[in-house]
Amino acid sequence: MTDGAEGPHPSLPGRLAPRGVGDQEASWPVAASESFYDTSYVSLRRDTIVDPAGGQHQRAVVQPRSAVGVLALDDEDRLLLVAQYRHAVGRRMVELPAGVCDVEGEDALTTAARELAEEGDVQAAHWEHHLVVRSSPGYTSEALTVFRATGLTPVPLDERTERHAEEADMAQWWMPFADAVDAVLDGRISNGVAVGSILAEHARRTR
Repeated sequence: MTDGAEGPHPSLPGRLAPRGVGDQEASWPVAASESFYDTSYVSLRRDTIVDPAGGQHQRAVVQPRSAVGVLALDDEDRLLLVAQYRHAVGRRMVELPAGVCDVEGEDALTTAARELAEEGDVQAAHWEHHLVVRSSPGYTSEALTVFRATGLTPVPLDERTERHAEEADMAQWWMPFADAVDAVLDGRISNGVAVGSILAEHARRTR
């Protein structure tokens, strides 16, 4: 990206975005770093970063494992959603099948297929990369890769996962895709990954 490639906005602050503008790799120096919590699932630290003018600023960084989500659609264009209790927000959330990349050496697509089978009891014949979502980059490094899955068939009964804890109470819902878009727009679905994935799919179909 070249700053100001398209010139200033004609009447408002800021500049017109050049074609192709997007996220960029960047790194400010870290003057100090202190770890507060560290597990195989998530860590918490406080960094002191140095801005280009030399000022120092403390920033909390929550660093979980990377994760995946699955936008799974059946042959009648119904979307697979799962509902489960989320203690941090005190809500039973409607979400896409998703999970952390917690198997050593497993690539993201393999993890997505495993999570779809574990949470949805289905498997997919066709997979496509859908999008990447960074949930809240002001304080967490979490990045979640979403795949689009079609050609769905049931996982055989004797191969299904026995779910535990919050997942033991999980419900599976098949919702017409158009209804899922409505559910996002009227606030009934608020999970960030589900919102972004559903609206991205809608945008691709209508643009």
